[in-house]
Amino acid sequence: MTEALEEIRRGADEILPEDELAERLKTGRPLKVKAGFDPTAPDLHLGHTVLINKLRTLQNMGHEITFLIGDFTGLIGDPTGRNATRPPLTSEQVADNAATYKAQVFKILDPECTRVAFNSTWMHPLGAEGLIRLAATHTVARMLEREDFSRRYRSGQPIALHEFLYPLVQGYDSVALQADLELGGTDQKFNLLMGRELQKHYGQSPQCILTMPLLEGTDGVNKMSKSMNNFIGVQEPPQEQFGKLMSISDTLMWRYLDLLSFEPLDTLRRWKKEVQDGRNPRDIKVLLAGEIVARFHGHAAAKQAHEDFEMRFRGHVLPDDLPEQVLEVGREGLSLPQALKQAGLVESTSEAMRLMREGGVRLDGEKILDKAFCLTPGMQGILQVGKRRFARVVCR
Repeated sequence: MTEALEEIRRGADEILPEDELAERLKTGRPLKVKAGFDPTAPDLHLGHTVLINKLRTLQNMGHEITFLIGDFTGLIGDPTGRNATRPPLTSEQVADNAATYKAQVFKILDPECTRVAFNSTWMHPLGAEGLIRLAATHTVARMLEREDFSRRYRSGQPIALHEFLYPLVQGYDSVALQADLELGGTDQKFNLLMGRELQKHYGQSPQCILTMPLLEGTDGVNKMSKSMNNFIGVQEPPQEQFGKLMSISDTLMWRYLDLLSFEPLDTLRRWKKEVQDGRNPRDIKVLLAGEIVARFHGHAAAKQAHEDFEMRFRGHVLPDDLPEQVLEVGREGLSLPQALKQAGLVESTSEAMRLMREGGVRLDGEKILDKAFCLTPGMQGILQVGKRRFARVVCR
């Protein structure tokens, strides 16, 4: 029990209520575990897999996993974190995206032991009368307790009535599935708690909830997102995945290991101790990159990606006598143009910004185009400008 709870807690933000979850685990029966994903885009990135990885952990413990595709909620549009009403998807878009989701998640979950469900299965039969009765279980005041709704209401930004239905429908999914445990991101806490309330209303035992943090992107600052260009796609080529993972900071590496790796906790503790005792954190980063690439492309592809990376960025390209430079980045971080100037690779920050726009700046072989990219304490690697200017930097 202690080991199981420790593994479930790994990387988690909250378990509510944890004592209830412990009691359910003590019964020894497989728990009904669900996590829902709206098919809003065809491609998943590693940020999406944080929840799927936790489902895999619970699946390995013998629990019943339901991967819920929100084809009905996708038509509403998830208002979470939004400052404006999200345009709803068409039925065709939802169907196309849902098909690609299944192919991607089964790189992680066991397809033989995973139930794939669509919430339209019970929402369409519920009908207009059922939806009205569902809406009658909560008040507008209760909905406005949700932070994003409250913020938009106070600032005079419009809230469409159908947006209030989203947390209700997500909560009703838990009723339909009779869930014991629901997983979601920290931004989904209101909706997850709604499931508990609706299960009580319908005479069921309320589910426990487990929230997982939102994974930072390769910049180490913002949530992983395609719009921020700081993502690592599940379907990206092996060399791209490997290179992007090698570009993250040494500090961010440990967070990625907690949330993305399936290595045992004892192994992570040993690696941290080895790094504290002087082992190069780059060695651990190579292991992380290899694990992730192997998960989505196979071990042969991971080995080849590693060899390609070493050949391109550690082999014939670099001068043999490249000295190490220490950059003082401070708590706020150091912008890449400033770092390039401090490392003596450019004459001015304006030259650095021009070279970035032209794709002439790399960190550990990965092009850096994001103007907001910053170097943070603990980060180290090879800065490159053009074909012949290099600096081996360590940030503190």
